[in-house]
Amino acid sequence: MHRRIVVLGIIALSFAVGLALAADATIGTWKTNVAKSQYSPGPPPKSNAVKFEASGDNMKVTVDGTDSEGTPVHNEWVGKYDGKDYPVKGDPNTDTRSYKKNDDYTLEVVSKKAGKVTTTSKAVYSRDGKTRTLTTTGSDVQGRKVNNTVLYEKQ
Repeated sequence: MHRRIVVLGIIALSFAVGLALAADATIGTWKTNVAKSQYSPGPPPKSNAVKFEASGDNMKVTVDGTDSEGTPVHNEWVGKYDGKDYPVKGDPNTDTRSYKKNDDYTLEVVSKKAGKVTTTSKAVYSRDGKTRTLTTTGSDVQGRKVNNTVLYEKQ
């Protein structure tokens, strides 16, 4: 009897965790729709995809794509949506990012280089779970003003 209760408890916990993750609008792979996006300064990347996944009690964000010159791009961030800085691996323009979840459909992202804020972004996820709009402002590492609106589609 004790064993049955433990097994049922594990099943119930697994189901609850699965529902919690399924309810997270950020989870999944999001591909940039370059034609429906605006990049200032340009030029836009040739392709870009962002994957959000649970990693233990953290989130893992992986960016893969090809920049405007055809060079592969890859970087990773692992942390919590708690507004604290966590290191970024593989991005020459960013040392740390912080993610903060405002509600079920909105994330704020602050990117830093050498401890200085370079860009701030707001990601808004559609209620139907099909699109993500990322608005980014600030300056790039060369000091140029950044004002991007990027549309992502869930894969």
